Amino acid sequence: MNQECSEEKCLRKSLIEVYSEEDLKIKFIAPILNKVKFHSFEKKIRDFYELPMSYQTNQFKLSGTVDFVVSEGLVESKKPYFFIQEFKRNEEYGNPRPQLLAELISAIELNDWKFIKGAYIIGGSWHFAILEKLRTGKYQYYISQYFDSTRISDLKLIYKNLLFVKNEIISMVENANLVLEPT
Repeated sequence: MNQECSEEKCLRKSLIEVYSEEDLKIKFIAPILNKVKFHSFEKKIRDFYELPMSYQTNQFKLSGTVDFVVSEGLVESKKPYFFIQEFKRNEEYGNPRPQLLAELISAIELNDWKFIKGAYIIGGSWHFAILEKLRTGKYQYYISQYFDSTRISDLKLIYKNLLFVKNEIISMVENANLVLEPT
């Protein structure tokens, strides 16, 4: 089957492979994230970019900069709910999985949760991940099939996945607020 693309679509697809990290973020990823609108002033959650994060135990310290996180807090991140790591044009520029896993482990431990979701992006390929805490110091993670954001059908699935995550975060915030409210 011969797949043709418009001149603009072909150019955009080829540019993804050569974009710098910032170009990829601004021209290709931010429009998708902005469409989802991860911010809610009412729920006091929003998206943060390039956020320093660290977590330390007696055995190890994790620290780094998060590319994207949806977190409770409007001025500063207080409770991270979802991460997207590494807006890399291809894996030759770095493997995003270890950094994403470190962020997910940190959030599970800081929030005392059993699981958390995240994603990583390499060029136009998106992967969603779930990290589950099995017991102290033991985790298991799941990685989705890849979604090619240069294909409209996959782009729609990426958008649906992100909307699902957003709604899940809002539910988590609402449930946490119900627990905190006096009866």
